Amino acid sequence: MKAAKLFGPRDMRIVDVPEPRAPGVGEALIQVGAVGVCGSDLHTYEDGRIGDTVVRDPLVLGHEFAGTVVAVGAEGTRNGLGEPLLPGQRVAVEPGLPCWHCDRCEQGHPNLCRHLGFMGLWPDDGALQERLVVPARNCFPLPDTLSMDAGALLEPLGVALHAIDLAKVRLAQPVAVLGCGPIGLLIMRLAKLAGAGTLYALDQFGWRLEAARRWGADETIDITVGDPVEQLRERTGGRGVPTVIEAAWAGDAVRQAVEMADLGGRVVLVGIPGDDSAYFKHSTARRKGLSLIMSRRMKHTYPRATRLATSGAFDLDRLVTHHFPLEQAGAAHALNAAYQDGVIKVMVTVS
Repeated sequence: MKAAKLFGPRDMRIVDVPEPRAPGVGEALIQVGAVGVCGSDLHTYEDGRIGDTVVRDPLVLGHEFAGTVVAVGAEGTRNGLGEPLLPGQRVAVEPGLPCWHCDRCEQGHPNLCRHLGFMGLWPDDGALQERLVVPARNCFPLPDTLSMDAGALLEPLGVALHAIDLAKVRLAQPVAVLGCGPIGLLIMRLAKLAGAGTLYALDQFGWRLEAARRWGADETIDITVGDPVEQLRERTGGRGVPTVIEAAWAGDAVRQAVEMADLGGRVVLVGIPGDDSAYFKHSTARRKGLSLIMSRRMKHTYPRATRLATSGAFDLDRLVTHHFPLEQAGAAHALNAAYQDGVIKVMVTVS
């Protein structure tokens, strides 16, 4: 069967790989349908690493995905809702691989598992291949009303949900979101659904600021035109906002988020910096009495994300701007990494 493997920075090749083994007890064989390209994938694609995780041998990327169950390991195998998992079912797949036995897992925080694996993060292969075996409990039923693309997007929607949970958005209070990529846009929509007041969106690309307005932003700020911190202060009477969510590639966005927060504010950091470092002025954060919160993926979000996606609150398919077949997975990542052609979300169609 075919797979897209990353052999080094920007070196993705379509190769033949062996068929997966038969699923064991508590496992399922999935025919992959659609795979979203995530910003974290772009870190690995461009640099051959993300944070301190280095790709040491060829790796199959892809963690936002949905597909169809081909086979299950044993009769009575159950999905993430505790229901029977059967061949032929369409499912969205949670890519996290917690141990389910450590103290963090036992306390309800599988995203903080002490032995966490992750599909598409070295050394665990991801979904840019025709078929793969996954834990059955990672599979969540995909309603008929949702496309395979939307199923894949339940993963970034879960990340956005977790960030909103951490932000504790309060009714009628303003919120600023730095970064108008897919995660940022989903955060904006969720913030509005949660009752946020004026929603400020900041980005460097005009087409993403236009998308932000469609997804709920009341005011947009182009960070390439003047100091974005001063622009936000001017619009808020010099105070800043009580809630700031950074969903860019971190870097200077972390400093800006701290500067934009009002006294006693809450800053949630979602983005992953390319250099694995974050910088801000300590005295600013200290004197404001800020709460700085690091958002680590998500937990227990697939059922909520599915309900939201089927409720009519928003249309996940609207996020997708580009489609590529598996054979062009390298081109898909290259276009996304270059931010060309008005790209917001790239989807790779596998089957």
